[in-house]
Amino acid sequence: MAYKSPLEMLYQWEQTAPDKVYMRQPINDVWHTWTWKQTGDEVRRMAAAIKAMNLSPNSNIAMVSKNCAHWMMCDLAIMMSGHTSVPLYPNLNSVTIRQILDHSGAKLLFVGKLDDWNLMRPGVPEGVKCISFPFYEHKEFEQWKDIIARHQPIKENIIRNPNELSTIIYTSGTTGMPKGVMHKFHNFSFAASHAMPYIGLGSSTKFFSYLPLSHIAERLLVEIGSIYTGGEVAFAESLEKFPKNLAEAKPTVFLGVPRIWSKFQQGILKKLPQKKLNVLLQIPILSGLIKKKIKAGIGLTETANILTGAAPTPATLIKWFETIGIKIQEAYAMTENCCYSHVTLNNNIKIGFVGQPLPNCEVKLGDNNEILTKHEGLMEGYYKEPEMTKESFTSDGFLKTGDEGFIDSQGFLKITGRVKDIFKTAKGKYVAPSPIEMKLSGNSDVEQVCVVGTGLPQPIALVTLSESGKKKSEDEIKTSLGESLNTINPTLDAHEQLDKIVVIKGEWTVENEMLTPSMKIKRNVVEKKYNANYENWEKQKGDIVWEK
Repeated sequence: MAYKSPLEMLYQWEQTAPDKVYMRQPINDVWHTWTWKQTGDEVRRMAAAIKAMNLSPNSNIAMVSKNCAHWMMCDLAIMMSGHTSVPLYPNLNSVTIRQILDHSGAKLLFVGKLDDWNLMRPGVPEGVKCISFPFYEHKEFEQWKDIIARHQPIKENIIRNPNELSTIIYTSGTTGMPKGVMHKFHNFSFAASHAMPYIGLGSSTKFFSYLPLSHIAERLLVEIGSIYTGGEVAFAESLEKFPKNLAEAKPTVFLGVPRIWSKFQQGILKKLPQKKLNVLLQIPILSGLIKKKIKAGIGLTETANILTGAAPTPATLIKWFETIGIKIQEAYAMTENCCYSHVTLNNNIKIGFVGQPLPNCEVKLGDNNEILTKHEGLMEGYYKEPEMTKESFTSDGFLKTGDEGFIDSQGFLKITGRVKDIFKTAKGKYVAPSPIEMKLSGNSDVEQVCVVGTGLPQPIALVTLSESGKKKSEDEIKTSLGESLNTINPTLDAHEQLDKIVVIKGEWTVENEMLTPSMKIKRNVVEKKYNANYENWEKQKGDIVWEK
């Protein structure tokens, strides 16, 4: 089946809704707007400028920036100029930036909204030309606004071949060097053409963009989704202004990762402690008012689709939000299948499951209950890695996700762990850490958790404390974590039961390389850092111990 490409959708809105506001971005608390006509004009001018550089056909062009209007304009300009985009996470260190720029061979890099470019700058190889986005001017580079002023917009509507390479998305690398996932234009066209109507998104949809656009979930839902629906995109200015921006944007669709939902929960409980909340929710008239007030406080009063994904969200957290009238829809996909796999519809939520397959997506379980997916939008493979590509597919063309799952009689999928994360205890028993971590994450005093136990008689859980947890005394934390342990262990098989919870000092961050840029825990790095202490912790008295 033929689908319209992202560029063709841009041309459609330029023609049919030229004066409709497409993007809204706050700069120093002032909202700047771009209509479809203005967006098209900047894209066409920058595409003309890139064409004038006479790069080799289908060259890789990199971009590094937090989310902003010019990120999306830049991506469209790269498409229109006949090249391939290579988006970089805005929180990468210089070493990873160099790895990706060297591996992709990019000779042009767009630089935008960043927290500390000076730390990233050494990663840019000699000979790579840099262009700076507006509003976040990097004075040493040519400026976007100056370049587009010198070039007339491309007048013709350039159409790219659906089988041409659109982008190379470097995954955030939980196990080492990032891999470049290749997607052609057809993949985005296929995914967006089916996913957006299925979820119920259209021209009146209002998106809110804050998760990295370099991540496939935000890229498909917000950038590609808005281009295919003709909806409106509002951006967040900063972490500090996020609540204010969200409340002003009033999105109709919102994607939150588990960490965001935990932060929302902590913020609500700070103003309204659980005991008080429980009492208020039992009073019929007050209950409705409280729920409305909480929704308004977060900025989700008009949100019809409230999604969570990118990492597992504890069922206890989803149930907690349900009690205050916020129904969270789980979704599941990965970079390699163009973020097109499973989603929960707002009228068919099954807590603990990540939804049913999207249209035209085949799903089955392989060896070790590994989830396998197949559809038209699967990646072409990993850039310059033919052997790795071959290993990622079954002989009948299904993508190996690396995730372990269970499918019920209605086709709902439950993620039960990572195939590669399973470890063996000293008793020779295998343990899947992910489901245990999910249960422990339900404790609001816990920020991050990693269950380990290779070579130990029983698994142990390493945890870092949340903001609310850090404010509590050692005794209070001991009680809180002890209660979780007493609740969780009886639900586990004997060999899976946690011997201890170890409270780790400090945090696991992207900067100390314990987390990937998409905030996933690098299990192998955590293991390497702490494994020398396992036996000592295991010998200590008590269920809850502290890292010294």
